[in-house]
Amino acid sequence: MSASEIKERLEAMRLQPKKAFGQNFLINQQVIGKILAAVKQYQFTDLIEIGPGLGALTEPMLAAGFKPRLVEFDQDFVGYWQGRDEATVIAGDALRIDWDALALRPDSLLVSNLPYQISTSIVIDRCVGPSNLKWMVLMFQKEVAQRLTALPRTKEYGMLSVMAQLHFKMRKVAEASPRDFFPAPKIASRVLQFERREVHGLGVPFLKFVKRAFTLRRKFLLKNLTGSVDKATLQRLGIKETARAEELLPEQFVELYNEAVKEASK
Repeated sequence: MSASEIKERLEAMRLQPKKAFGQNFLINQQVIGKILAAVKQYQFTDLIEIGPGLGALTEPMLAAGFKPRLVEFDQDFVGYWQGRDEATVIAGDALRIDWDALALRPDSLLVSNLPYQISTSIVIDRCVGPSNLKWMVLMFQKEVAQRLTALPRTKEYGMLSVMAQLHFKMRKVAEASPRDFFPAPKIASRVLQFERREVHGLGVPFLKFVKRAFTLRRKFLLKNLTGSVDKATLQRLGIKETARAEELLPEQFVELYNEAVKEASK
């Protein structure tokens, strides 16, 4: 769908892109093609799309014979997609709907040109579950994509990096420049694909633990995790007393958390 086609459809619907909803419609057919190719490589059972908007991704998926469930917050677009027979519409905020109630079948897939303001929360929430969501193909602000895949001891590395890397294998699908969208954002974007890892016991308590560890980046872990971790715990795991959260590998956070849980249960 080109910029002119987007404008025509918006005019026909008497609508304007809503900045509050992060509506930047994807118009580059090469990027759309790469996203669709990434989706097609998986043998998924359920397909969910967040924010179908005017259908830049939805229309090609429908043409390919897929029957996605569409999560849409904008009531104007909810009405549009409810008038179509090929897809099921879930009206609501992707951050607030009950994902467990979706009853996703094993090996489900999520795809989206995510509104930038919800992208990090979506990834963190999907780390926690539902576990039946095995794959994701998502568009991010490039800076967020870099944080997701960042290595320890870099400024981009943080809680988001730890959670994403423990729960998913990630790979770059495509880059997108501002001119690949209408209206054009001020920043570049990147598409990543995710494949869920087999992990256990890393639910909400673990997420809160990692958040605490990164609360004040320049503080030592001992300070940020006071009450949960002591010097003896760090010594048992071969971690320096002066270590900061940004120095630990994702797997070391799991070891540290498990030790903290053991100590708390004594």
